[in-house]
Amino acid sequence: MSADEALARAEELLGRLDERRVALERLADAGEVDGDAAVDLIAEIAELARQIEAELTRARTIADASG
Repeated sequence: MSADEALARAEELLGRLDERRVALERLADAGEVDGDAAVDLIAEIAELARQIEAELTRARTIADASG
C-alpha cells in the first residue's frame, strides 16, 4: 500500500464518519432520542476515528520510509 492509498482510505473513512455524525445530529433533533441508536452511532463514530488514525499513521510511516 502506498501513502496515497492510505490517505485515500482515510478520506473514505472520514466521509463515512461524517455520515454517521449527521445521522447522530438528526437523531438528537428528533425530540425523543433513542438511546440505543445514539450509543450505536457513537460507537461507530469512535471506531471510524480509530481507523482514520491508523490510516494516517500508515501513510506517515510509508512517507517517512520513502524519504
